Amino acid sequence: MEEKNQPIQEENIEVWADLVNIKDLVLALIITSVFTLGAYFIAPNEPPKPLYFGLIGSIVGFIISSILIKPKRKFETVENGDI
Repeated sequence: MEEKNQPIQEENIEVWADLVNIKDLVLALIITSVFTLGAYFIAPNEPPKPLYFGLIGSIVGFIISSILIKPKRKFETVENGDI
């Protein structure tokens, strides 16, 4: 049985040697994919423009994801000998 005083652990996975919350990862993937595909499909049908629109859409999606999803790291400073 679980004790009531234990903190609830969020479900994390390891991606490139960093722990990531699954919910935040999926949300960021959805936001970035929607902006990338949306920009790609509204681009004029001239050869280089869909590529440029898709790249700009992915950058906009990344910026929005980084604003909405904040890092959850906590850093503690340790002085010499206080390990």
